[in-house]
Amino acid sequence: MLKPIEDHVLVEPIEQESTTKSGIILPDSKEKPNKGKVIAVWQWQILQDWGRSPMEVAEGDIVYFSAYSPDEVEFEWKKYLIIKHNSILAKE
Repeated sequence: MLKPIEDHVLVEPIEQESTTKSGIILPDSKEKPNKGKVIAVWQWQILQDWGRSPMEVAEGDIVYFSAYSPDEVEFEWKKYLIIKHNSILAKE
């Protein structure tokens, strides 16, 4: 299994729905997904003053992130995203 280092988070992308609840079909978009499930996190968040604090996200959290922040990687034929902790905008 991949293990992120420093202040990175390993996320499995969640595909966005192609239709709304009312049945409207959304056009295809080539943008990267901006929602995903946290698969693995580094134990500590590195702070600017060289201190450390616990990460604010945990395995299993659903997170929202900037569309251009993640790096895509493929491991064992599955696609994952590696995101810096400070690029995560919110969690469920």
